[in-house]
Amino acid sequence: MKFLHISDVHLGCTRYQLNESPRDFFDAWIDVLKKYAIDAQVDFVLMGGDFFHKRNVPPETMNHAFAGLSLLRDAGIPVVTIEGNHDQKHNDSEYSWLRSLANWNLLHLLEPRNIEGKITYEAWDSDYVQGGFIDIGNARIFGSNWYGASANWAIPMLTEAMKEHRREGAFHILILHTDVEGHQTHPIPALSLANLKELKSVTDYVALGHTHKAYEIDNWAFNPGSLEITSIDDFRETRGAWLVEIDENNQVNATHIRDYRQRPFQRIGFDVSGYADTKEITEGVLAKVSGEARNANDYSNGDTDAIYKPIIEITLRGHLGFPNSLLQLKEIREEAQKMTDALHVRIKNHSAPIEYAVAADLEDDASREKLERRVIEDLIIRDNRFKTRVEEISDAVIGAKRMALSDEEPEKIADFIALKID
Repeated sequence: MKFLHISDVHLGCTRYQLNESPRDFFDAWIDVLKKYAIDAQVDFVLMGGDFFHKRNVPPETMNHAFAGLSLLRDAGIPVVTIEGNHDQKHNDSEYSWLRSLANWNLLHLLEPRNIEGKITYEAWDSDYVQGGFIDIGNARIFGSNWYGASANWAIPMLTEAMKEHRREGAFHILILHTDVEGHQTHPIPALSLANLKELKSVTDYVALGHTHKAYEIDNWAFNPGSLEITSIDDFRETRGAWLVEIDENNQVNATHIRDYRQRPFQRIGFDVSGYADTKEITEGVLAKVSGEARNANDYSNGDTDAIYKPIIEITLRGHLGFPNSLLQLKEIREEAQKMTDALHVRIKNHSAPIEYAVAADLEDDASREKLERRVIEDLIIRDNRFKTRVEEISDAVIGAKRMALSDEEPEKIADFIALKID
């Protein structure tokens, strides 16, 4: 048995308002499907959530979804998925675009039911096009819902519900969209390793999603990472897909795949401290771009396709000796774009007047999350009421913001804040 495990496709994602971005996510997905599903002749494809970037799907994005899923359907390869936090249905509706794709027989959307606070599974019903688990060959595949900060609460119930539906001799798979302790990139509390390993009693393979970097645990739980970069903060993370073969003894042989079409990214940092005027800074930045930046030809291997044009982020840090308004940001951006043939050059000005230098000691390529945390911590520590609880308050502020951006319910956000600052 052979299957492809992907997650966090994020069809429809638009980075920096670039018209090319949605096509990047489609190109990455289609290339993976052609090379590692159709050409590899897999038995099925697993998707670990966040197929779409947002619940309200634009027409172009739906066309992209239909094109890829149709390729798999025509090749006789079933697709099994769950909802992630980005594509889950609204609480006041039974409908979602993933549900529509299931109704059109383009994929199998697995959804366990919650009856009186208990998670229950029902077998896939091809007439009603719904169910919590499905059999494909020797595999019995279970789905799950998006549990967010409640994942640790849900796992024991999932384990008990799956016990009731195990099949003798089958290879049991659970698809689960969650961060895992020690591997998370989000501030929302992650699923603990202890709770995750409870699932070992009922599963042979846990197909994870949500975290945009690849990892595996005990050759049993696997996260492929996102196919494309939704934020430049992820550009250094290993991401891709798992191509998995299961032998006659149900032993797992998983290969992480990274060779497919992706938009190149590069981040360049420049310290403005000590420069006397804006002209010197402009010349210094462009000299660094000339020496460090890779241009489109470095990525293309002779292919002239625009997919290989990089996105470059230039971050200015340090203590600025004159007003920010004097920086020649437009000139830097335009000249850097000419030098590199980049699709887009983004400049982030994190420099500050010396008397207001916050986080100036951070490394040049510090992530947005690290910068955000430093600024918040700096504000908290100035308040005597909270200066002894800087870490907990910072976690609460950042986590609540992330949850709000993910359209979490206000009640869940309030519960999260209470958990962090109690």
